[in-house]
Amino acid sequence: MFDGWIRLVAIFGATMLFASFVLGLAHSISTGFAGFWGGLPFWFISLFVLSLAVYDAWDEGIRKPRKGK
Repeated sequence: MFDGWIRLVAIFGATMLFASFVLGLAHSISTGFAGFWGGLPFWFISLFVLSLAVYDAWDEGIRKPRKGK
């Protein structure tokens, strides 16, 4: 669908948009009613999910780009 740099920019932009949403949500939970210690498990989950998202972006978009589609 996209070629070259456009594909990389789209992958990077989408991953950063997702990361900003998840980190903002984790920050909101930690500074709100739950407090830091109440929000700490959510931080662990958020960081794990972000690492999965970054790996998937690298695996699907950079390591093995689809040709001919």
